[in-house]
Amino acid sequence: MFRLITIEREYGCGAAAIAAQLAGHLGWKLWDQLLTDEIARLANVDRSAVRRCEERMDSRLHRLARSFWRGSYERNSAALGSQMFDADCMLAMMQETMNKIAQEGNAVVVGRGAPYFLRDDADVFHVFLYAPRAEKIRRLVNDGHGPTEADDLVDAVDRERVAYIKHYFNSDWPTRSLYHLMLNTAVGNESVIQTILSTMRTVEGSPKATNYEAPRIPTPSR
Repeated sequence: MFRLITIEREYGCGAAAIAAQLAGHLGWKLWDQLLTDEIARLANVDRSAVRRCEERMDSRLHRLARSFWRGSYERNSAALGSQMFDADCMLAMMQETMNKIAQEGNAVVVGRGAPYFLRDDADVFHVFLYAPRAEKIRRLVNDGHGPTEADDLVDAVDRERVAYIKHYFNSDWPTRSLYHLMLNTAVGNESVIQTILSTMRTVEGSPKATNYEAPRIPTPSR
């Protein structure tokens, strides 16, 4: 029986609203902005520091500076606060939090690499949501973004997610073998939600449908 749903998504496809509606329908806990709050609490940093690290790698300048901070000021790291909080810290705390969520169950988890963290849990139902570019821009404009900004964000945010997953999990984004369903949100939120619920009921009790396939490492030529 499925106790968790992870929702990975292309930026702008409306996944946040769909996840909230889905969690409400099931009476489950929604881990979206709550994940940001929980990591901020664990790390004792501002939410803005967590948002800056979500599903993106640190800049090259930051990685160089981090070596300096950790080498020279390790004993005074508490005084550095959010400066010491980076994507590496985020990853470790996210693993801890995902383990906690998996133990509690009855939750919908949005993004943050959840399908990769929970890939070996047979009671997790994994969904990937996407949409045509025009649909994503339409949704972002409706949310208050300007057309040019929306167009830029559609590319930029997902490009950062690709780099993040490649760096920390050595995987492609999306890794299609991770998901039970990949759905186009242009069909409408209610249709997406009903398809998720129907498919969950259909495959419950069946052998695990997903199979994480790590990228093959090319054999060096001689």
